[in-house]
Amino acid sequence: MQFIDLKAQYAALEKDIRAAIDGVLAHGQFIMGPEVRELEAAMAEYVGVKHAIGCSSGTDALLLPLMAWGVGPGDAVFTTPFTFIATAEVVSLLGATPVFVDVDPRTFNIDPKALETAIDEVVAAGELRPRCVIPVDLFGLPADYDELRAVADSHGMLVLEDAAQSFGATYRGRRAGSLGHAAATSFFPAKPLGAYGDGGAVFTDDDELAARLDSIRVHGKGSDKYDNIRVGVNARLDTMQAAILKVKLAAFPGELERRQVAAQRYSQRLGNLVETPVVPDGYVSSWAQYSVLTDRRDHLQAGLKAAGVPTAVYYPKPLHQQTAYASLGYSTGDFPVSESCAARIISLPMHPYLDEATQDRVVDAVAEVLHAA
Repeated sequence: MQFIDLKAQYAALEKDIRAAIDGVLAHGQFIMGPEVRELEAAMAEYVGVKHAIGCSSGTDALLLPLMAWGVGPGDAVFTTPFTFIATAEVVSLLGATPVFVDVDPRTFNIDPKALETAIDEVVAAGELRPRCVIPVDLFGLPADYDELRAVADSHGMLVLEDAAQSFGATYRGRRAGSLGHAAATSFFPAKPLGAYGDGGAVFTDDDELAARLDSIRVHGKGSDKYDNIRVGVNARLDTMQAAILKVKLAAFPGELERRQVAAQRYSQRLGNLVETPVVPDGYVSSWAQYSVLTDRRDHLQAGLKAAGVPTAVYYPKPLHQQTAYASLGYSTGDFPVSESCAARIISLPMHPYLDEATQDRVVDAVAEVLHAA
């Protein structure tokens, strides 16, 4: 049994993927070849924005808008501690200060009321400028962007949607990737839309921002790569990955539907055993992970491993407890919801090719382990 079955996906798409790779090998434009622009146009149309800018990773997709906005020393960037370190790491790389905000216990996403409190505290302290908030669409479920945008707008702050896990999800009729002033997604192989290596994209309706992003990702280029009008980075999306992603994007709507079916089956059968994920009215998750809560997490994980069922824990240690952020002065207990989730969460096998028989094995194993003395 696979936690995420990339082999099954490849078997279904092999002919088209091989043809796409052969096309790149034939034309030889391995850096910023035509497939990159073609993919960007297709992604922008799918998400419902004017611009999609491909880049080398989901981390760079977060970094590029912050660079384009001039975020740096003295700026406070608010985000959740219950996420992968990349979300806060890009803030630190630019010399800005991550300010952590606890999450909603039902959705695992940043709590708008807690955000308002955190901003007020930063303003009262007077040492940092509230500049930006990075909500994380955890496990494929968008954050509450209407509430978050209202808070951010009232303080003149930018919103950068971390949609690394939510490509394909919707929030009140709008696609993930279109919910902030800019959005970042990841094409890491395990993501809902995954490449065969690293990759990412930034989405925006802002023409000027898109132009700056296009420049920054190629060393700050102007009219050409030897006309450098700003300091940038090397963050180009590889042509081969773009070609593969074009094939996968065409298949993605069908895969997304199968994820919905698989998640519904899990929730129907697991509800009496563990705390199953909550999807509020008006939201559609892309189900990057199917994550449940249980007070017997370690017992369950060990029992499932013995039964041949793979699992994962995202994320066992919130960012405010990480050594890298010890200097920020946070303590255990500062973000109780995030800490509770980190101690109780476990993710079960989830992918578009998860058949009902395999899910039955997973659920039966969960029940057997939890009912055991």
